[in-house]
Amino acid sequence: MNLITDRSERRFRRFGILTIASVFFLIFVGGLVRSTGSGLGCPDWPKCFDKWVPPTDVNELPADYKEKFKVAGHEIADFDVYKTWTEYINRLIGVFTGFFIFLTVFFAIPYLKTDKTVFWLSFVAFILVGFQGWIGAKVISSNLVHWMITIHMLIALIIVGLLIYTITRSQQFVIPQLQADSTIKPIILVVLLLILIQTLVGTQVRASTDQIAAILGEQNRLKWIGEMGTIFRVHRSLSVVTMVFVVWMTLKIRKSFARNSLIYRAVLAILLLVGTQIFSGKILDSFGFPRQMQAIHLFIGSLIAGLALFIALMVFTKVQTVAIESGERKD
Repeated sequence: MNLITDRSERRFRRFGILTIASVFFLIFVGGLVRSTGSGLGCPDWPKCFDKWVPPTDVNELPADYKEKFKVAGHEIADFDVYKTWTEYINRLIGVFTGFFIFLTVFFAIPYLKTDKTVFWLSFVAFILVGFQGWIGAKVISSNLVHWMITIHMLIALIIVGLLIYTITRSQQFVIPQLQADSTIKPIILVVLLLILIQTLVGTQVRASTDQIAAILGEQNRLKWIGEMGTIFRVHRSLSVVTMVFVVWMTLKIRKSFARNSLIYRAVLAILLLVGTQIFSGKILDSFGFPRQMQAIHLFIGSLIAGLALFIALMVFTKVQTVAIESGERKD
């Protein structure tokens, strides 16, 4: 007997998808914060310049605000209303994301009777959002130490991964299958591994960019690329390798699953995104790392990671496939 009503399932799925979208949006805004150098726009946490609503003019701050709000023993830069409100909006989006995840946990309660894993993974995601907020505070107090920023990014991806798995697990997907192919799973695993490695390497490239920017200055952006080291060349080369495997995966999925199946559409989406990601990387390379493009590049990378995980989950977990030719159902 199914103890979860269709209404409960739809409500859980709706808020779960909304939460996933909010986390991706948070990643995008976080990329803007970093690419625009707004990380210390609010030098304290959870308030901003000791206010719940940030100032809009330097005259609203005390004369000694640089000393009063110094971070890690260093005076902060001149007040910049754009950077302050960029960081503040980032925090607000984080609060809303936490609220969405709380609702997701609440609407997952009925699954305690049928699949406790769905509820507890939702709950773990909620706890991680709180931990993410704490890490965000540590990022500020550490004066934006690079490895702390990397951890902050990785936790966001873990939250996305947990939510994607939870929503996928709660649904009973049935995918039309044309033929079985034993090579599909290894290829998907390789693609997922390459994308995760690219994400980690990309965070290190971003750290190198910050260091080069501090040395050469904003006025010499076009010279930054010449100072990039081995990590950048590895990142660029891996993007080509990733594209090759994604194309291979797409061809395999195309032969094995129906064109209107969810998995085939997801693979086409990831193929398009990887191509777009390479194009955005070329723009960064050629035009001195435009700030907005840095945020877009990071955002697309997070979408690719989420889609790769979703594809792997559909193939490796509870998803059922229906063999079209024989009509036989397979797990």
